[in-house]
Amino acid sequence: MANGDWTDDLDEVIGEDELLKPRRRLEDTEMDITPMIDITFLLLIFFLVASNMDQSASVLLPPAQYGTTVANRASVFVTLDKPAGDEPAPVYKGDGPDPGNLIEASDLEALETELETYVADTILEDDRKRYVVIKAARGVKHRDVARVAKSVARVAEVQGLHVAVMEVE
Repeated sequence: MANGDWTDDLDEVIGEDELLKPRRRLEDTEMDITPMIDITFLLLIFFLVASNMDQSASVLLPPAQYGTTVANRASVFVTLDKPAGDEPAPVYKGDGPDPGNLIEASDLEALETELETYVADTILEDDRKRYVVIKAARGVKHRDVARVAKSVARVAEVQGLHVAVMEVE
């Protein structure tokens, strides 16, 4: 330490030549994930295009284990029979598919209006009736049952809605 500077000591330990060499740059440890994202989107597009989206797939539901009884005298019955082809299910007034009680309507809105009128009139005629039971044949699509349930629910006097599946084909 000639003049008291700490760099003189460093020159002696390391050597003056090594101080002038440029340092090596540390390698980047980050990974570029752009190719991985590209592959992911390509796989997603492939599976969307190659998959078969079957809207009319049938679902086997398990039988009900718990249920409550509904009094026939306190209920208005609406029956949905198995449709022919892809048409909407025919809707009948009352308990069972009686051809004399078929609700014939030109379009779905007219069917819903007539169904609402039937339920409201039946409840007004007999003040004991407060519930609606929708009986659907096996094979009736959920959209048909949902449409009937939606139109029945518009009647203010209805206190409960029950859905049943007819076992007999």
